[in-house]
Amino acid sequence: MKMYIYEEEIFYPGKDIFIDSTADNENAVVFEDNEETGYFYAVERSDGLEILDALHIYNVKNIVDKDKPSTLKILWSEDESIALLSINDYYHAHFDFKSKAGYCRTGFPENGSWAKVKERELTDDLLESISKK
Repeated sequence: MKMYIYEEEIFYPGKDIFIDSTADNENAVVFEDNEETGYFYAVERSDGLEILDALHIYNVKNIVDKDKPSTLKILWSEDESIALLSINDYYHAHFDFKSKAGYCRTGFPENGSWAKVKERELTDDLLESISKK
C-alpha cells in the first residue's frame, strides 16, 4: 500500500507539541506530547475535536535521547483510510478508519467504544500485512 506524508515536523520529546492531520475525506489524527507522555489520537472534527481513540506512544521519562531533535511524520494511505505515525523513520502507531482499529507498539490503552479490535499491539508482522494491501 502506498503511503503519503501529510505532516513532517522536527520536535523534541518532552516539549509541548500538538500536530494534527486531516485527510480530504475528514478522517483526522493528532499527535500530542504534553511534556510527560506522547499520544496519537483518532479524532472527529464535526463539532470541535472529539477523541475517537487514543494510542500511547511513549513516556518522556523513559526516552534516553530526548535532548536530540526527532522527526515526526504522519502518513496517509492513498484512499485516506489509514494513518501511520512515524518518529525517526520507525512506525509507532496505526489507525485504520475503515476497520475502526488502532494499534501502537505498547498496545496501550485498552480500546474504547470506537475501536473494534481487541489486540492493540502494533507488530512488524502487522505492518507487513498492511503494506501488502
